[in-house]
Amino acid sequence: MRTPPMPAPVSSVPMPSGLARVATVLSGSVGGMFRDAAFAAPKTIALRAEGEEIPYLRLNEEVNRLCHALTGLGLRPGDRIAILAENSADYIRLMLACAKTGMIAACLSWRQNADDIAHCLALTAPGLTLVSPRFAHLLPEGLERLMLLGPDFTAFRASGASDEPEVEIGSEEGLLILYTSGTTGRPKAPVISHRAVIARSLLMRADWNIRREDGAIVWSPLFHMAGADPALSSLIQGATLSVLPGFNPTDIADALEVHPVGWLVLIPGMIERLAEELERRNAPLQRVAAAGCMANLVPGEQIARISRLLNAPFLNSFGSTETGIVPASGNWFAPGELPTSMAKLQSSGCEIRLLDEDGNPVPPGAAGEICIRSPALFSGYWGDAEATERAFVGGWYHMGDDFVRDEAGALHFADRRKYLIKSGGENIYPAELEQVLRNCPGVLDAVVVRRPDPIWGEIPIAFIVADDPAPEEAHLRARIETSVARFKHPKEYHFIPEAAIERNQTGKIRRDLLEERAAALKEGNP
Repeated sequence: MRTPPMPAPVSSVPMPSGLARVATVLSGSVGGMFRDAAFAAPKTIALRAEGEEIPYLRLNEEVNRLCHALTGLGLRPGDRIAILAENSADYIRLMLACAKTGMIAACLSWRQNADDIAHCLALTAPGLTLVSPRFAHLLPEGLERLMLLGPDFTAFRASGASDEPEVEIGSEEGLLILYTSGTTGRPKAPVISHRAVIARSLLMRADWNIRREDGAIVWSPLFHMAGADPALSSLIQGATLSVLPGFNPTDIADALEVHPVGWLVLIPGMIERLAEELERRNAPLQRVAAAGCMANLVPGEQIARISRLLNAPFLNSFGSTETGIVPASGNWFAPGELPTSMAKLQSSGCEIRLLDEDGNPVPPGAAGEICIRSPALFSGYWGDAEATERAFVGGWYHMGDDFVRDEAGALHFADRRKYLIKSGGENIYPAELEQVLRNCPGVLDAVVVRRPDPIWGEIPIAFIVADDPAPEEAHLRARIETSVARFKHPKEYHFIPEAAIERNQTGKIRRDLLEERAAALKEGNP
């Protein structure tokens, strides 16, 4: 197979001003820390997956063999390896192999449609793409270096030598690309360095009372920070990692009975099902240091129920792909507690500013965009210098979310400056859906807003201004079906007159008024 020409490695991407100063805060590499964990506890179970328990010494040897097999293809530090697959032991092996060779794991989301996946591949130009049979149909034709996960890959990964790769990896080198959408809906490619992964692990352990022996149960996709962060944190501290292909209450409950857990990720739509399984079993569980995330998207009754069953605090967190658990994940609700306030506390290991639209600090009680500096931050967007420069201003990362800090120092979420919908832990940008709907015959305008939902946290609701005659709702659903990923689909369509879409004095749509209308429609009030 011919090796296609590669763009410059991530180390040559200009680092936003201000990030360079964190370079010396943390040193070392994820691969080196995993290797040392294997030397320190060779017989400890590192990985539980697909019915098998793999000790650290064996997993380290398997990863070494994969490293040499990859370099045997001509792949070098800085090259991207794209992965499109469900969670598996091989996915973990690939991430660790990248951590030891200086390559970058570009973790593609199988929730995206084929067009977005093609965009992601074009953006990061991987030297090798690995795909599971389940998702092979999502890839574009004509990829020069493509390998199917399965028996052939098993033979390939075992073909290399077992000695440690001799690669010097700096802490600022890229390790992961976890794609995220921009305000236009097109995915961007945040680069997560070794430094950021290590910092996120240390900050989780500091703020959430995670012990060295507390591992992780990763059911959330590894292309998501809620999967990648706890997985790698567990493996660099020498704890046990249970890897599940997806959310399955039975499998999660099984793992909870076997080994202690640091951060058990739980999101809207999943909590009730796990609670029912735990109540059915009524079996003793191992320790859980912290559970949940994004408490403001979860009904209080669910928080109290699952935290009581797990005997674990429920996280009142706020972070992003680019930031990890910071900046506002410093508090939680006690087991069984029914929350009365969703006020958040600042995380350890970060600096925060709340700024107005002119970049000036706001006083306590006023809303401002939350901007941060932290060693947990990403390094910039691959292949998009303009987006990186927009995100980092004066050395501070601007998150696009407005918060209010009260006199006691607590942080209260106000709104998303860059409007998006958070459904089941995934970001949905209305601009993407609106563009599709506005291009449908008979549609004059379209606005998509969020509405609170007891299962998913938030769901998208579409308001349509139509010509006469109006298009059939079925036609709109069909167009959405063929254009965007299923998890983004509006749950309801409502036809309204043009005057119902109110705008402010600068011409921006008053989405808050349409949100009120969506809530009224739910209650049966037109």
